[in-house]
Amino acid sequence: MESILFHPEPHAPLIGIAKLAAQGEAISEGHNVDYISLENRSMLTRCDSPRMPFSWQINPYRGCEFACKYCYARYTHEFMELHDGLDFERKIYVKKHSAWLLRQELKQVRPGQSIAIGTATDPYQPAERKFGITRAVMEEFARHEGLSLGLVTKSDLIVRDLDLLQQISARNRLSIHITITTTKTDLARILEPRAPRPDLRSSAVKKLSAAGISTSVNCAPILPGITDSPKDLESLVRAAAAAGARSVAAIPLFLKPCSAKMFMPFLQDHFPHLVPLYRARYGDRAFLPSDYQKRIADLVSKLCRKHGIGVRNHDSGVRTAGSDLSKQLNLFAPQ
Repeated sequence: MESILFHPEPHAPLIGIAKLAAQGEAISEGHNVDYISLENRSMLTRCDSPRMPFSWQINPYRGCEFACKYCYARYTHEFMELHDGLDFERKIYVKKHSAWLLRQELKQVRPGQSIAIGTATDPYQPAERKFGITRAVMEEFARHEGLSLGLVTKSDLIVRDLDLLQQISARNRLSIHITITTTKTDLARILEPRAPRPDLRSSAVKKLSAAGISTSVNCAPILPGITDSPKDLESLVRAAAAAGARSVAAIPLFLKPCSAKMFMPFLQDHFPHLVPLYRARYGDRAFLPSDYQKRIADLVSKLCRKHGIGVRNHDSGVRTAGSDLSKQLNLFAPQ
């Protein structure tokens, strides 16, 4: 089995991460997916963007097999000279020496700085069953104390590591964020073809919460005309409350140009009547207009109050149902 074919220009030799990726070897094969080793140089990446509410980030893999049609992170494969959008979900890079590297790099983390796990690729995607990179990372975190950690995933595989999460939570500030885009299984299968079913994710929320792990639900992304009706959003908030989630965060679709190349043809195939709406709303921007975001935020806040669960706005933090803003937190910070 071949790993990857690159077609660089003769006068443009591969450098950096692209060169490392080209040197990777195929180590396994999944469902139309190549798993490729990556001679990794670092696990902990500094986040300097003022838009991001965390200081450091970790992505145990490059690429994600869940194949979510709206995924904003497809651009990360372009750093490796992989410009076909499907490469992101079909060529999964497995980072070597993860725990050892993390152990060395944690010395750079200062008190008060937070670490986000899973910002550009799901740490509990199918590759994790084979290679255990995320498990190794969590085992390393269990050796430390005083850290501020947040992890986001769509996978119920996280329950496998419940023992480690409890150990980490006992000595550090830890929050888990389970993404549930919709409670409709058929719709989820179209939007997120290889991600676990919504009910399995809700079950994971329930188990994590019952074990004393601070767990919230990310309703993300909210897709105009597809998942943003009051009925659908209430179904999700109700399910989150029933599962014992601490809060719900509602995050409208962020559509980067690299994502639009995949998402718009998908929309044409499955929701053709919405194509004009999306072209109008995302024609010259990656974010939805502020009035739409405010309407959704107000609706979700109302639903959370109704069902007695906290609401977490991605720009302002957590508000306990029926109370004022309690303290400034972000989507990845422990609650």
